[in-house]
Amino acid sequence: MSDSFVHLHVHSSYSTLDSTIRTKELCARAAELDMPAVALTDHGNLFGSIEFYQNAHKAGIKPILGCEIFLAPANIQDKKEVPGRKNSTHLTLLAKNETGYKNLVKLVSVGHLDGEWLGEPRVDRELLGEYSEGLICLSGCTNGAVAEWFHLNDLDAARAEVEQLANLFGKDDFYLELNDQRLEIQQTINNTLKEFSQELGLKLVATNDVHFLNKDDHEAHDVLICIGEGRLLLDENRKSYPADHYFKTPEEMRSLFADFPGACDNTLEIAEKCNVELVLDPTSSEKYPQFDSPDGTPREEYFHKICFDGLEKRYGKRELDYLCEMHECNEADIRKTLDDRLDYEIKTINDLGFASYFLITADFIQWGRDNDIPVGPGRGSAAGSLVAYTMGITDICPIRFGLLFERFLNPERVSPPDVDIDFCQSRRPEVIDYVRQKYGERSVSHIVTYGTLGAKSVIRDVARVMGISYGDADMLAKMIEAKPGVKLKSEYDEKAELREVIENSSTWQDLWNYALKLEGLNRNTGVHAAGVVIGDRPLDEHCALTRGNEGEVVTQCDMGAITELGLLKMDFLGLKNMTVIQDAENHIRKHTPDFDINTVPLDDEPTLALLNRGETMGVFQLESGGMVETCKKYGISKIEDIIDLLALYRPGAMDFIDQMIEVKKGIKPVKYEHPLLEEICGDTYGVMIYQEQVQNAAKMLAGYTLGGADILRRAMGKKKPEEMAKQREIFVEGAKATNNIAAPLANQIFDKIAGFAGYGFNKSHSACYGHISYWTAYLKANHPVEFLCGLLSNELTNTDKIGIFISECNRMEIEMLPPDINRSQLKFAPEKTPSGKLAIRYGLAAIKNVGEGAMATAIADRDANGPYESLEDFSNRLDSKSVNKRILENLVKAGALDWASEPRASMYGRVEQVVASASSAQRDRAQGQVSLFDTMDFAGASPAQDNGTMVAEIEEWTKDEKLANEKELLGCYTSGHPLDKYRGVIDSDRFEKIGLMDDLDTKNKRARYPFAGMIRHVEHKTTRAGKYFGVLHIEDFTGSCEVVCWQESYVPARDAGLLMSGSVIRFKANVQVDDRTETLRLTGSEIKELKVRKAAKDGAVQIGLWLSRHSEQDLEKIRKILVEHPGETSVEIHFQSGSGKRATIEAGETLRVKKSPALTKALAEWGV
Repeated sequence: MSDSFVHLHVHSSYSTLDSTIRTKELCARAAELDMPAVALTDHGNLFGSIEFYQNAHKAGIKPILGCEIFLAPANIQDKKEVPGRKNSTHLTLLAKNETGYKNLVKLVSVGHLDGEWLGEPRVDRELLGEYSEGLICLSGCTNGAVAEWFHLNDLDAARAEVEQLANLFGKDDFYLELNDQRLEIQQTINNTLKEFSQELGLKLVATNDVHFLNKDDHEAHDVLICIGEGRLLLDENRKSYPADHYFKTPEEMRSLFADFPGACDNTLEIAEKCNVELVLDPTSSEKYPQFDSPDGTPREEYFHKICFDGLEKRYGKRELDYLCEMHECNEADIRKTLDDRLDYEIKTINDLGFASYFLITADFIQWGRDNDIPVGPGRGSAAGSLVAYTMGITDICPIRFGLLFERFLNPERVSPPDVDIDFCQSRRPEVIDYVRQKYGERSVSHIVTYGTLGAKSVIRDVARVMGISYGDADMLAKMIEAKPGVKLKSEYDEKAELREVIENSSTWQDLWNYALKLEGLNRNTGVHAAGVVIGDRPLDEHCALTRGNEGEVVTQCDMGAITELGLLKMDFLGLKNMTVIQDAENHIRKHTPDFDINTVPLDDEPTLALLNRGETMGVFQLESGGMVETCKKYGISKIEDIIDLLALYRPGAMDFIDQMIEVKKGIKPVKYEHPLLEEICGDTYGVMIYQEQVQNAAKMLAGYTLGGADILRRAMGKKKPEEMAKQREIFVEGAKATNNIAAPLANQIFDKIAGFAGYGFNKSHSACYGHISYWTAYLKANHPVEFLCGLLSNELTNTDKIGIFISECNRMEIEMLPPDINRSQLKFAPEKTPSGKLAIRYGLAAIKNVGEGAMATAIADRDANGPYESLEDFSNRLDSKSVNKRILENLVKAGALDWASEPRASMYGRVEQVVASASSAQRDRAQGQVSLFDTMDFAGASPAQDNGTMVAEIEEWTKDEKLANEKELLGCYTSGHPLDKYRGVIDSDRFEKIGLMDDLDTKNKRARYPFAGMIRHVEHKTTRAGKYFGVLHIEDFTGSCEVVCWQESYVPARDAGLLMSGSVIRFKANVQVDDRTETLRLTGSEIKELKVRKAAKDGAVQIGLWLSRHSEQDLEKIRKILVEHPGETSVEIHFQSGSGKRATIEAGETLRVKKSPALTKALAEWGV
């Protein structure tokens, strides 16, 4: 036999927090040691099987697919302890062939779906007998099924276990597994197994139960175990593996088992037996469920009919006229273009075998629409397909927006179609349930995903087990960039400050070295947020299954592995904005029944004006501070501008925004290297911002097919030198042949296109999301009350977000009516005020800590039996278990029972007795008893007369107490504002409004704007250099914000006692856009107390003037206005200089005026 060796018992990081091995490194090490094969046997799962299989083949070695299963002591349905036995033991299984792998998949799936107990996916001996074909069984490690009996000192039972397993798998495929990590009991087990081998005619096999790759990984592995166990390294009682559990060389293994002839040779024998060949073909549709047409016609014929029927529905006269005008051609030409493209797409899809994919997708989308579930207009490259548009999969016309089918499905580089669908976030599960019912419970599954030890988190995890304080660990972790994909090594290489910290401390060096070895390892499994697999048969015939935290079935293959297996996967995404739009539509249809957001004009002037003013709070993807500024500068005149901005507002591409604005406004001309480039990117002002433009450039300039152009686009995006050189040659030759472009110019154009391709965006996706942006803007501009009701109703549990949207209501002068148990709906709803103006009534489910279910019950009873008439009536009519004391107290505090004409404090004080009385009465009724009080009517009684609930008179809450309760429970104030008594000084002194900060100049770093507001909370902090600073959470009448105050401003204000919750202050602030968060950042200074000015005499008219803003001519005009409105009311004028100095004077007897709306309006026009 050879001197080589094959490791047959190996764990990877898919044995979560139990191994430091990555499958790629494992296979590379096995190849380095000239091993012909290697096995992967993770604990109870096949999570890493596909990745391992591919990495082994890339390394040139044979993959042996296996699993260390958990074996129950009895039947897996007996989920209870067996006296004297472990809850499970280990057994090593290896797949010999495809049958064996399928049986291994079945065993692992059953363990996870049916046998899981106390976190272990167990199987039993009956299942082993049923699925033993094609499997090799090793008797297990020191925690194995056979070894258990050695721990119990029962050799007869151990022998019986061996015999039973040998009978289940057959003597040729059952091996006695030897382990030696220097444990005393292993010597006993190994020597006894050697005797069993001779007695029973069974073969021995040597393994090493590998958990880390190299010997010097042992300490890092110890750290990993501590992370998983939540223990400290210094804990003497922690779990730890011997240092020998590493991937030993053949020489080391043969030396270790020299006394066991054949044990190492048998690893090679087993490797020869194991020959699993997986069929990995992501382009195949063989495993897709086949969609049967409802009328029995052949699938392809039905597919063709559905598409052309949809074409007729999509393109009526209005749509055809628009395309004719757009392309400057007649209707016959447009119809031919549509027919030809649809025929081409249908043929391509049929040739590739993907017709079922489209039919399945269209079916569940239509089911969603039929059941009033909001569906997005499209997402990703699918919008480039006319087939998808005619079938109702997308709602964006690819012809109008110049979208390409080949960007979605390229016949020259076949990959499976990938349609992502946005559904209403809350009702998305209903669509998945429909798919599950249609195709079978076990044929539809969610997809696993993995949480890993990321760069920042691994620093904190390692620090914790090393006993390093949280503050020190946080200091180091914060030095790591907070961005996706960041790596510790690159951070170390690029940051001198980080290197200095690490190099100056042996503790930090140890931490860093551990973290480097553990970074990226799997920490836990989860469920992919959107991915769903639909199989042609039960999925455990294709891949192993497990369960998510909520019991849902989940594949043990991640997204990448699912694709490699050729299984049909879909992304069912939840998009809250679609629900917002639908909620708004439903409100609008109460007064405009035929309203449909899909039919609104795409050139609505109020919508475009709103965007150009930057009033985009709540508008999809246009809310950030940077995007607000961009909207105001860009001059949006059509929906295409929105689509362009969504594509541009990304790193790299953002650099071209100012250039495009200059060209758009005629400030700067564009120079094109070739006239065809103007045709390709003239609409985007000379900038090639879309991937589709790259494809069109290759087609028009160099004669590429669109499929070939997509390959070019991908090559340019990846920037692989060999592929780029190949494509450059094709492009230059094609440019010469197609347009007689000389090589130097062709190369210049190629380089320019390649530069654009690096950041080019998918226009199909931008077009889809541009429509959602436009729709939300349209609703806000034309139906603001209904739209804001939709926004608020989709943030019911987020009082912070509710507060922000209510600030927007205030800015738009939309009245927010307080919650009212007799008038409110479950969610926010429009309500007409006595003046006939639409206001918003606060939704009951948005009150903190009352519960949507309880409020739904209360509303149902109110609608069925009439309004509630008192606190007692409300409590008596509802089950006290669903509307309990805490809920009733919160309703009172929120003002939802103010209609009862009883002070809130009084009601609050009576709640406990009222609930107790109602509960007692409900119990009596349930037992068939009727008390004297049940026959009496207390609905209209006053509190003093109510049955058994009389209490001593309670002093009413102060205004501030009421407001504090409202803010806590509603996220806003409804009965007033804590700043009401400061309103006069705030208005007259011209403070900037927090809710209107978007209008300020954020580019001027020297500008200091005056603000005033109330402090809700202060975060007192210290910099790494030991300097004090604070983050002030401030609010005024229009909104709230955070203000950073550095030491020079913070310390004096803190020491003066100004920085307390509830303090009302005035301050100056610089306002800038934070590049990282794209939100406005305020830096405060000159913090002072805001004082209430002495009341003006006889209700005087007060005028505030800024000397830096108002000229002498302004003052003269204001004097004339006062003269034109004579009366008996005095006038006070408050002057403020640019330096902040103030003075107040009385205008005198000659300038008394008459208060009137006309006077107020005239003064307002002059900004006073």
